[in-house]
Formats: sequence, structure tokens, C-alpha cells
Amino acid sequence: MRRLHEFLFVRHRHNWVLLFRFAAVGASGVLVNLLTLVVVKKLGPAFEQAIVGLPATEYNVRWYHVYSTIAFVVANLWNFQLNRTWTFRTTRHARWWHEYWPFLAVGLLGQVVGLVLLTLLMHRNSPIHLPTTLLDDSTGFRTRLYWAQLIVIGVVTPISFVLNKLWTFAAVRTHHPDLADPIHAEVVLHDEGDEQGEAAGQPKAAVPGPHDPLR
Repeated sequence: MRRLHEFLFVRHRHNWVLLFRFAAVGASGVLVNLLTLVVVKKLGPAFEQAIVGLPATEYNVRWYHVYSTIAFVVANLWNFQLNRTWTFRTTRHARWWHEYWPFLAVGLLGQVVGLVLLTLLMHRNSPIHLPTTLLDDSTGFRTRLYWAQLIVIGVVTPISFVLNKLWTFAAVRTHHPDLADPIHAEVVLHDEGDEQGEAAGQPKAAVPGPHDPLR
């Protein structure tokens, strides 16, 4: 049990910190996503109105697919910027677009999966559709689209975390391995600042050692 505890919470503590930060950003992204969804739903046509039918199926592209995608794009940009500056702290180590395009690709992959799930939750003939007796769209809290979107976010977020950690923000581990552990990120950035200061002729500031009582 002790070895298991050490393996999960000591050796991989940086992953837990990253997951916590990613989840915090994701929680704010959920609010952005839902607020955007509410706004576009109120401004646009009825969300279940069909736009175009899918050949050889009983399914249609409906306005709720469009609304969900717009909400995804807005929340995706929000989440990326916060993850870049806070969760993975790669702002100084990679250009914005070089990181955003894989983040967007991961997000689009998740959005495709999410749209399929959203369709199954919303379609009345689906085996997992949300009950219309309880969620009859009479009020905001009883709107099926909002609850379906929340379920989609809950399913897609863990997948996005793993793919973004392994691919999007890989520059953190490739070029600055110590930054992969957020606990030591401040020290690494401090050392880099000292190196730049030395190059400019400024004295290097003292950094507390591992046994320094002030550390």
C-alpha cells in the first residue's frame, strides 16, 4: 500500500498538479461554453430545427450542432490561452500558433466525438436520449440541450487532457523537462532569468538550495 501511495502521489505528483490546473481551466471553460450556447440559442432559430439531412440515415444536421460548435470554438480559445499561460506554462517556449493548431486539432477531434454523443442524447429514437418528460425545454434548467452539452463536456474533457499533455504542450517536456513539474517551474524560470541577466552583465541572484531552511 505504501509503494502504491508513493507511486501515485509522490512519483506522479506533477501529473496531479497538472490535472488539477487543467480541471480548473476546464471548469471555467464549461461556463464559457454554456454561456455562449445560451446566447447563440436565444439569437438563432429553434435548436431542433433541421438544416440538412444526412444521406442514408434518419439523422439531420440541426441547429443545436451549429450552436454546440460555436460554443466549442469560443471555449477552446479560452481554455488554450489559460492552459498555455498557467497550466503548462509554455508561453516563453513556443509560439502561439505552433501550440494552438495541435490544441485545436485535439479539440476538433473531441468535438466530433461530442457531436455524435450530443446527437444520441438529443435524438428521440436514440436508446440513450434524454427524457423529454423531465427535460421538456419549458425552462432553462429543463432544457435538454444544456444538459446534453454538460454530459458531452464531461466525457470529452479527460480525453482532451491526455492528448494535450502528450502532444500539444510537448515543448515543455522536450526542451524544458523540469517545467513538466509545475512545483519546480518557478525555479526553472528563475534560473533562466538569471542566465539572461548574466548575459547582460548583471550578477546572478542566489537561489536557495534543497537543504536551505528558507526553501
